[in-house]
Amino acid sequence: MIYFDRAAMSSRYRDALKRVTPGNFLCILCGLVASLLLALVVLTWQPGEALAAKKTYIKLSTLAPEGSSWMRQMHLMSKELEQATQGQVKFKFYPGGVSGDEKDVIRKMRIGQVHAAGFTGVGLGEILPEVRVLDLPFLFENDREIAHIYEKMNGYFADRFEEKGYILLGWVPVGWIHFFSQIDIQSVEDLRRTKAWMWEGDPLVASTYKELKVSPHSLSVTDVMLSLQTGMIDTVYASPIGALALQWFTKIESMSALRMGNATGGVLITKKRFSKLPEKYQRALKRISKKHLRSLVEKVQEDNNKAIAVMKKNGLKIAPQPSPEQLEKFQRVGELVRQQLTGKLFEQSLVDTILKHLQDLR
Repeated sequence: MIYFDRAAMSSRYRDALKRVTPGNFLCILCGLVASLLLALVVLTWQPGEALAAKKTYIKLSTLAPEGSSWMRQMHLMSKELEQATQGQVKFKFYPGGVSGDEKDVIRKMRIGQVHAAGFTGVGLGEILPEVRVLDLPFLFENDREIAHIYEKMNGYFADRFEEKGYILLGWVPVGWIHFFSQIDIQSVEDLRRTKAWMWEGDPLVASTYKELKVSPHSLSVTDVMLSLQTGMIDTVYASPIGALALQWFTKIESMSALRMGNATGGVLITKKRFSKLPEKYQRALKRISKKHLRSLVEKVQEDNNKAIAVMKKNGLKIAPQPSPEQLEKFQRVGELVRQQLTGKLFEQSLVDTILKHLQDLR
């Protein structure tokens, strides 16, 4: 039996007690039990369960415009990732350089405004300078050599990027680099007569132009089109698909048959953002990215060839090949640039490793 000290109770609680009957006492008791169970659930609830149900967006920036093969493949990659993670992880894209130049994007990645990006060698080199060894002029002779070196060196560079705070999701080389100019570029002397552009802050191209005795105009990518329109510059370097996508070809007359090198490219995500994903989603992101970026590599050269055809239909002409003597001059510049940058951007041991892989293949 339960005894109550009625003298200590207020009149409000005495009135409430009078209304308690054997019938509603059970209801009150059930309500108390339910309240205790609810409190127990709240105390034992884990916030990770709620976070797991929250959709995660990976904000990815790229210079590639919407509608390009690059972006079409990115959308396929995002769709597959979303399916593999039950809708919990997907990409949000910022294409066409809307996030700024690659250096701007890196700054935004460091403060968390952007989580991932597709970079050319210039952006990759801002994070890991030694990766520019893959952009050296006249390093490669054909597509087979490029594929071989990327396969052999992937693990090395992936580890180095991770040390810098980034996860390498895959490589997407930009393609062979040509000069696009108002005149035919067939010799070193031809190039010296131009008002050449250089990507602002690019040490590799700066070294190349120095050896060529060319005084370039240093500008960001986003300033190139206006500078072509105003006549500040009349010569740029790019892959064919880059010149087409950025519409630079509309302001020039000729593309060099000479290929100065093959420009590297890749997709990085910050380690900070990557580590916030559950482990199973990290594995899915790596697997799916590798699959789609590898597929994209196969389309890059095909798209570059298509770009040349499109530009030729719109009036672009292809300059004749340099003479053997002039080609030897350009190749000698490539060797000098390699020597000049060894010990600055990359170590001799890295250069030796790559040259050994090429020698084995050849």
